[in-house]
Amino acid sequence: MAMLSNDSYLNSRDNSQNPLGYVPSDTLTGVALAVVLATALTQTFLSLRYRTTWMLALVVGQYCYAIGFGLRFALHNHPDSSGIYIVEYLFIVLSPCAFIAADYVLLGRLATFLACGAYIPLPLNRVTRVFVTSDISTFLIQAAGGGSTVSHSPNVALVGEHIFLAGLSLQLLSFLIFSMIYVRFLYKVCTLRPEVWKCDRHKPWYEDWRTLACALAISSIGILIRSGYRVAELSYGFQGFLATTEAYFYLLDTLPLVIANSAYIPCWPGRFIRNNAGQSMNKSERSAVPPSAQR
Repeated sequence: MAMLSNDSYLNSRDNSQNPLGYVPSDTLTGVALAVVLATALTQTFLSLRYRTTWMLALVVGQYCYAIGFGLRFALHNHPDSSGIYIVEYLFIVLSPCAFIAADYVLLGRLATFLACGAYIPLPLNRVTRVFVTSDISTFLIQAAGGGSTVSHSPNVALVGEHIFLAGLSLQLLSFLIFSMIYVRFLYKVCTLRPEVWKCDRHKPWYEDWRTLACALAISSIGILIRSGYRVAELSYGFQGFLATTEAYFYLLDTLPLVIANSAYIPCWPGRFIRNNAGQSMNKSERSAVPPSAQR
């Protein structure tokens, strides 16, 4: 009887009752959980030290992401549990919405700090609101679709899968637009406001605002890779090779997000942008933008 139980466990990859399609590796889960928690704790310290409450979404998202990995230990022992799988999957897939929201907030703060809001194609008091609203909307769509995918009704599950894919696709589209806006913003500052672009050139790299700009770029690339993977994964279905191969999960989801989030540790935004953002730039650097340089 014990041997039969063990065989069932070992063959759970081929077991239709296993929603994940494989047995999660405790070793990989442990490494990922340790890295995510270390990043979250470090960013918690930095948030408190520099009073960066506006980056709170990133920190909270890290802890939610860690909960998702913690639940993979339970899935290792109970790979056929649909209940554990649902909670684990939602924490893993939805937590990055918080990382995306943090990047949205950071761009608005950075543009305000540099007094270069003219190079954002939306008013600064709206750009963050628009993208964060988009993030929340796609979050709710994904949550609704994700909860329906495990329905015992095949029709409901299929509809949930389509809704979930729509949410992921809209999120990817929104972040692609954001990334293009960010690239355009950096190009405009570099070419039209060279005095702002080079204002920190004599400072150490960890005090140069362009280091923070690089961190945001790295974060954006990591999120784009992860978002593209998730859209492709769901396009093949929950039983496709992307969804049922653990290596893809760690290489195309976990690793890009870990890099995206840890990029902020050596250049925490609060070290560059204080609560009185904009006041740390010299008045000459905050002078009116010439009409020819506008947008």
